[in-house]
Amino acid sequence: MDQSTHKPKIAKSDAEWRAQLTPEQYYVTRQHGTERAFTGPYWNEKRAGLYTCVCCGTALFRAETKFDSRTGWPSFFQPVAADAVAEHEDRSWFMRRTEVRCATCDAHLGHVFKDGPKPTGLRYCMNGTALDFHADEDAAGA
Repeated sequence: MDQSTHKPKIAKSDAEWRAQLTPEQYYVTRQHGTERAFTGPYWNEKRAGLYTCVCCGTALFRAETKFDSRTGWPSFFQPVAADAVAEHEDRSWFMRRTEVRCATCDAHLGHVFKDGPKPTGLRYCMNGTALDFHADEDAAGA
């Protein structure tokens, strides 16, 4: 996690986000929703590549940090850079969790838990709907 993803903050109106995103993407990223386990994209993706924010394209996670958490959501043990994501306290559903958002556009991505593998011990449990995936072989062929 040595590179920086520092980008200018993106702010759009609700109408602009609705026009850009599918209804499911809007629900997850702008309304802090959650896709059902084992139904969203990328939970079972195994190719090398880069996961970016579906709203603004910010680089978020590398496939090398993805692991099978058996939860039905894409899980990673660290973001590409410390400034790629922002953490916020989430007290919804009578729980206390740490919400993860894109640091560039404030899109809700998922939550982070302290039950992940080494080296970080963290599990960034993300909604696949909030992500885009760019396979390394796609980038090489471009």
